[in-house]
Amino acid sequence: MYVRHPIVSVPHPEMRGRAEPVMAAIVEITTATGAYASEAADGHSADRGRRAAAAVVERITVADDPEVIFERFTSEGWTDGLPIVPPTEERVAQMLAFSALDPSLSLGPMPPRWGEATITTLAVNGVMAGCKPEYFPVIVTAVKAILGKPFNLYGIQGTTNPASPVLIVNGPIAREIGLNARGNLFGPGFRANATIGRAIRLIMTTIGGGVPQQADKSTLGNPAKYTCCFAENEVDSPWAPLHVERGFEAETSTVTVFGGAAPANIIDKSKTAQEMLQTIARAVAVSGSNNMFMSQEALVVLGPEHASIAARQGFDKQRLRLALFEHARIPFEQISQSNADVLSVWRGNCIEGVDGRRSWRIVEKPEDIIVVVAGGAGNHSASIPGWYSRSVTLPLLGADGTPLRSVAELKKQ
Repeated sequence: MYVRHPIVSVPHPEMRGRAEPVMAAIVEITTATGAYASEAADGHSADRGRRAAAAVVERITVADDPEVIFERFTSEGWTDGLPIVPPTEERVAQMLAFSALDPSLSLGPMPPRWGEATITTLAVNGVMAGCKPEYFPVIVTAVKAILGKPFNLYGIQGTTNPASPVLIVNGPIAREIGLNARGNLFGPGFRANATIGRAIRLIMTTIGGGVPQQADKSTLGNPAKYTCCFAENEVDSPWAPLHVERGFEAETSTVTVFGGAAPANIIDKSKTAQEMLQTIARAVAVSGSNNMFMSQEALVVLGPEHASIAARQGFDKQRLRLALFEHARIPFEQISQSNADVLSVWRGNCIEGVDGRRSWRIVEKPEDIIVVVAGGAGNHSASIPGWYSRSVTLPLLGADGTPLRSVAELKKQ
């Protein structure tokens, strides 16, 4: 049962009228037999059930015809609307050859359908997305990260917002598998970027049940919901990359997942860092964007030219974040009264008063502004507004739990 939208924009009595039947259904389900509570208390039973579910691998038979295969998968809701690579046993086995994990292992249930994210089902979706087998360790790590509690995948799957996972890959494995970190960063032309991000979306759909106009209630969606995956341009960055900032060794490969909207381009031709950062800050603090209403974090992708200007004029990442934090705000006189009322309730910690004038900040503290350097030549950067989600960074690990130096270490002969 779903609560019929819209909710925020309807009068309170109507809102309660829509919610009450759903609440009654929840109470009935959870109190009917007590089975749910007893199973949750019995960890062993839950584990046994999860292992049993993970062991099931469904096989279907379809005529060996690309159009027939595509029509069947589309009719089942197993695609994103684009053609897929048929996940034959041979192709799935090739994908699994780059995993040190038991194929029946489940990384956990994925909301909102709570399907089990088994290694085999991840491999099936990786094949469908067009991934090379050597991309698979990145996919597995990204799924672990989006299932982390801070990421709030349940919310991202069901919100009316266009929020979607944004994948940032750091370390030598990004270069090994050919992830683009330079020009046309968010655009087409690079298989690893396109297919890894697409695999995560297919996994969220086929396993998690995030089907558009069903569990996925996004009002407009955004193109990044097809795919959004890139590597940080560590070679051209004047600063330590994201994963090093977060405590990992430079030679450790990591995946960071960020819940955000589509990238918004920022063009600035200033010659001084101060002017440039003021422009970027104003572009990040835009009325009506996610950063105004709901970003626990905000992501700024600095183009190498902008990063170089800042670094030459004495800015490290911390000073840069402080400058963005100081300028990325909107005076309340530029915010409508209705929106100001909502912000006062939703984001009271981001409201600041100075000399009797109130302004609104995009985040609570400078550390909530994530800065990565990526892209090619040109006076461009990008803002990726956040959501009610916190980014998660995880390392790619081998069978013994140590960081992978190369995906080739996993290749099973």
